[in-house]
Amino acid sequence: EVRDALDGEPGALIVQRGASTIYVKVDDELTAQGVIVMPLERAVEEHGDLVREWYMRRLSEDEGKFPAATAAFWTGGVFIHVPANVRVEKPIQSVYAIDEPGTAQYAHTLAILGENSECAIREYSLGADIDGQALHAGAFELYTAPGARAKVAHFQDWGRGEIYDISTKRIEIARDAFVSWVPVHLGGRLTKQTLDIITPEQGSDMRHTGLYFTERDEHLDLFTTDLHEAPHTAGDTVWKGALTGESRASYEGLIEIVEGARDSHTYLQTHQMLLSQRAKGDAIPSLIVKVDDVSASHGGTVGELDEDQIFYMMTRGISRIEAVRTLVEGYFEEVVQRLDDPGLETLIRRRIGAKLLAAEDQVKEFVGHRAGAAQEA
Repeated sequence: EVRDALDGEPGALIVQRGASTIYVKVDDELTAQGVIVMPLERAVEEHGDLVREWYMRRLSEDEGKFPAATAAFWTGGVFIHVPANVRVEKPIQSVYAIDEPGTAQYAHTLAILGENSECAIREYSLGADIDGQALHAGAFELYTAPGARAKVAHFQDWGRGEIYDISTKRIEIARDAFVSWVPVHLGGRLTKQTLDIITPEQGSDMRHTGLYFTERDEHLDLFTTDLHEAPHTAGDTVWKGALTGESRASYEGLIEIVEGARDSHTYLQTHQMLLSQRAKGDAIPSLIVKVDDVSASHGGTVGELDEDQIFYMMTRGISRIEAVRTLVEGYFEEVVQRLDDPGLETLIRRRIGAKLLAAEDQVKEFVGHRAGAAQEA
């Protein structure tokens, strides 16, 4: 399924397995336009001035021991540079893969978009069902120049093995630039990620839309920030999650508007759907606003399937489990459609469908239990 998504003639593809880059392909058309896509290690040698100007500009090794380890030990990595006024038609894709226990993958992606440029970036984190532990400690940083536009997607599915993902992803959007960012989390023994968007100049605009689906005994901990550092900036953050098995998921989203960032407009909403009696979730939206004359609001829910909707569908001849599957898939569709990538959209729909099928018995038990409780009430 992943191969089908990657085989859609990307403009460039870099694959890193463990600590080593094993595949690099860049379309000749991109090279002719001056676009640079290569391992970050190689970029340090061939484009040292450019890397030094932007590397770790918004990241710091002082943020914790894992960011420090990533800064010290990364190998391979991905470097992307799109020159000013260049429009890249095909997506630039990268893959970080782990297929052996005992792997410690310190991965770093650095992407720079020139003034009025445009591109799509797709990053995949993929794991095999390994027998043993492995670590992915990653960093992703994207910087746009004024007027640039980017569509960014992160797809994470580490599989059923004991892969631990502790990563920081950060995007800075310059004046009159726009970024649409869609992170998708579909598997990992333990995932703890910080995902930040910074709008530091007037006219900076973003759409941050994510989804996650946890199962078995997985643990997911996400913290996102929407940081406004200048007046006349905008943002919109929407996250949706579903939980099965004995999984745990915590999503905390923060909107921060600093002094002087007047006339900023932003909204945050987060929703979780429980599909198991043993799953537990937290949805925590919050605001820090240090200036007047702004529009900032948030909302969060942790809920269950609507029994009335299920009953209505059953009266139309649809089985209970099919009704549940339809409602869950429809719940995520708002996020999936934001990708604007048919291959990746199909992959995500299939993976969500497979997870629902694997959890069919427990979902049926949970929904049936809730229906019985409602009838007794």
